[in-house]
Amino acid sequence: MNSKYLLLYAVTDSRYSDFFEESVEAAVRGGATMIQLREKRLSHDELLSRAISTKEICHKYGVPLIINDSVQIALESGADGVHLGQSDGSIREARKLLGKDSIIGATAKTVEQALKAEAEGADYLGSGAMFPSGAKPEAVPMTSDTLKSIVSAVNIPVCAIGGINRDNILTLKGTGICGAAGVSAIFGAADITSAAAELKALAEEMIK
Repeated sequence: MNSKYLLLYAVTDSRYSDFFEESVEAAVRGGATMIQLREKRLSHDELLSRAISTKEICHKYGVPLIINDSVQIALESGADGVHLGQSDGSIREARKLLGKDSIIGATAKTVEQALKAEAEGADYLGSGAMFPSGAKPEAVPMTSDTLKSIVSAVNIPVCAIGGINRDNILTLKGTGICGAAGVSAIFGAADITSAAAELKALAEEMIK
């Protein structure tokens, strides 16, 4: 897992656009370094079809595609990996099914969860929510001190997620993260390409 992929991690949400594939391509053109397909309202067949079409776009630009939650969809679509939340199954089992070359990410909200995910073979961690998030309004905000503790505790890269946008991303500077994930700040923008380009530039400043 190359930590550079986490610099600007764009997480999809089709509620923001009726033109899904066009939106993904716009984000990648703007500078998104990895895409996570997170579409919880689709059936298995609909999600598989979308995963395949999204993978084609991502690979056209040399960007990895990660599937949220579903190891099965990742396997069937040939995506580059999967992201597992705390209740989404075993990292070790996902590794057995997907193989050593697949990217497996895990959500970690505490140091204990981070250490467990690393021990089980996760390639990276997603930690947050750092700020109030429209995508997950129920998420409890994480403090910068907790984020720093997670980063310090593990040897795998950490990406911050949750309500991150152009106005607050630089407040994460100095936490040690490798990048930031965005949902509405990218896919909810009027100009997705420009929004992604601006966020990528800010992310580069953030990790210096």
